[in-house]
Amino acid sequence: MKILYGVQATGNGHITRARAMNKSLIKNNINVDYLFSGREKEHFFDMEEFGNFSCRSGLTFVTNSGSIKPFKTFKKNSFSQLYRDIKQLDLSTYDLVLTDFEPIVAWAAKKQKKAVIAIGHQYAFDHDIPKRGNNFMARLFMQHFAPAPIRLGLHWHHFNQAILPPIAETHAYIEKPIDNKILVYLGFENAERVINYLLPFTDQQFFIYGHFEKAEDMGHIQLRPLSREGFQKDLANCNGVIMNAGFELASEAIHLGKKLLVKPLEGQMEQLSNALALEQLSLGMSMETLDSSILKKWLAGFSGKRVIYPSVPDAIVDWILEGDWNNTESLADQLWSEVHSPDIENFAQ
Repeated sequence: MKILYGVQATGNGHITRARAMNKSLIKNNINVDYLFSGREKEHFFDMEEFGNFSCRSGLTFVTNSGSIKPFKTFKKNSFSQLYRDIKQLDLSTYDLVLTDFEPIVAWAAKKQKKAVIAIGHQYAFDHDIPKRGNNFMARLFMQHFAPAPIRLGLHWHHFNQAILPPIAETHAYIEKPIDNKILVYLGFENAERVINYLLPFTDQQFFIYGHFEKAEDMGHIQLRPLSREGFQKDLANCNGVIMNAGFELASEAIHLGKKLLVKPLEGQMEQLSNALALEQLSLGMSMETLDSSILKKWLAGFSGKRVIYPSVPDAIVDWILEGDWNNTESLADQLWSEVHSPDIENFAQ
């Protein structure tokens, strides 16, 4: 079987999910080509495992200080280039197309009548899950941005819907957390504002990852340039994570039992809904702004809860190879039966 896998690369979460899927696809000797869109190729890092991947401009969004800027987003995106990329993409040599909310491969497959399966958190919004900011335009965007007839939505809980557990990055072992070590990844926020926000909390050690030229020691604040290896090491032994409300990093943190404080990206339905779900599931706290009183409360009184998710990529690849692609309910039931939640009684039931 030969697959083209399209990955939305505006943020790193979709890429992390693709890494986990790639391991399972390779293990099953499946020939996969990757297409990433939404980011310039020079801004990718640690991509060797994807081989000679292709890159397209696709669609992305512009943010400033934690909120989406609609007009700048519209100006930045070239819809004529998107149309050309869709039209020129030849899928004739592929048996199947996978899309993780990537529009070029999804629309090309639709136009060329090619088998396409969507895998990603955004597809959970087809179902009755916690939602905030759920207006007509947001629903239209979720439905048509990267369309596919078969859509495997992922979420932290099933909410009695036919959705799957998250594709969480697996770690070889769980390190004993350092009580006052906090990992910070607020990629949509102004870095200087984040530093000033954390400065008064001198009894904590904050490790901030962002677009810094080099590592810098500022006492109780450590600045770290983006590095997959370094980030994973700090995630393994931190006590908590402060982040925007993206899905994939939160999934990793929950899988490791880290406590979560999220600041959703203003104006983005997915992140607003993620924050709501985390609070409803008692898996994290949220704040609308960089609120010092909420941070103080979270540091002093919130504890992480661990949910151990099964190998969702292995199950998805087995399901793909079996070929009964319309039967998503049995796949969901199987995976949720394997979820273990030692800190939350009957979480997966």
